[in-house]
Amino acid sequence: MSIVFVPKKLRGKAKINQETIQRLLDENDQLIRCITEYMQKGRAVECVQYQQILHRNIVYLATIADASPDNTIPSSNSTSNETSTPTVNGHGGT
Repeated sequence: MSIVFVPKKLRGKAKINQETIQRLLDENDQLIRCITEYMQKGRAVECVQYQQILHRNIVYLATIADASPDNTIPSSNSTSNETSTPTVNGHGGT
């Protein structure tokens, strides 16, 4: 069961830390692998429940990110980012 499912009495009291976020990201990775596997086997109906959980997890992570006071991007490599060529569809943009 997804860690996003929190009993009502504990909602808003759970401490969100890097470990919790990493567990959600790992869970999302597994969900995507399951969805891909089922799709390759032609079992789209089974994918729906995993897609719903994945969607819920992504919305939850986005909510955490939006509520985070320190949602600034560290600019340790700002010069290399400025000179890099953006990619379009996996190809360099030239």
